[in-house]
Amino acid sequence: MNRLEGKVAVITGANSGIGAATAALFAEEGATVVIVDLLKEDFDAVANKIKMDGGQAIAIPGDITSDEDCVRVFQEVANQFGKLDILVNNAGVGDYTMPAIRLTNEAWEKSLAVNQTGTFRFCREALRYMTQGGSGSIVNVSSVAGVYGNAGLAYSATKHAVIGMTKNIAIQYAGKGVRCNAVCPGATLTPMLNPETEAKFDREMWETVQKHQCSDIPLIAPLDQAQAILFFASEESSAVTGQVLVVDNGRFL
Repeated sequence: MNRLEGKVAVITGANSGIGAATAALFAEEGATVVIVDLLKEDFDAVANKIKMDGGQAIAIPGDITSDEDCVRVFQEVANQFGKLDILVNNAGVGDYTMPAIRLTNEAWEKSLAVNQTGTFRFCREALRYMTQGGSGSIVNVSSVAGVYGNAGLAYSATKHAVIGMTKNIAIQYAGKGVRCNAVCPGATLTPMLNPETEAKFDREMWETVQKHQCSDIPLIAPLDQAQAILFFASEESSAVTGQVLVVDNGRFL
């Protein structure tokens, strides 16, 4: 039997990278996948690919910085499927490794709005439905920067906050059927990590970060992160909550 048979899973930022890999894997494991992302060209591409491969998926446009969009997404899920089993908070933005002294207010506020507040809003709304059903699994995608601080200030701070939220939610719902865990990806081959993006990195901070890792260790495939997320989403981790799993190929041992 598939590990997510009959489950309904909402995944934010699921039109590319780790989110897309997670959506495809969840569908293979029997879940009905709800892809939430910003409306853009080829918005339905990932959902359509899943359906072509025999899986079940829908795509709902939504901006995680919008409280109205957050509420609307979960209302649509409830109307169509009548329940919510899994939430994967994957949507996020980078900060080009900007250190405190060169970090603008605008960049700080954007990181806060997406990485921290957006994750909070989706957790809060998902919990309303999960507690009604008496079960559920939330998987928050933080980062190795949320453990080690090895990125720009805004990214590191907001990803630390995601871990804090994860642990707090786990404490509140321990023993009540709702679990909350976090996966912390290391450098992964996604659109967020590409030559065009890297060209905008703050070079001084980037070079400092590089000194604190084993840079000769290969980057991680999105599927490797998806496998870790699947573990937390599935019943295989039914006794696991409030935990933080770093998936980085050992670059920061």
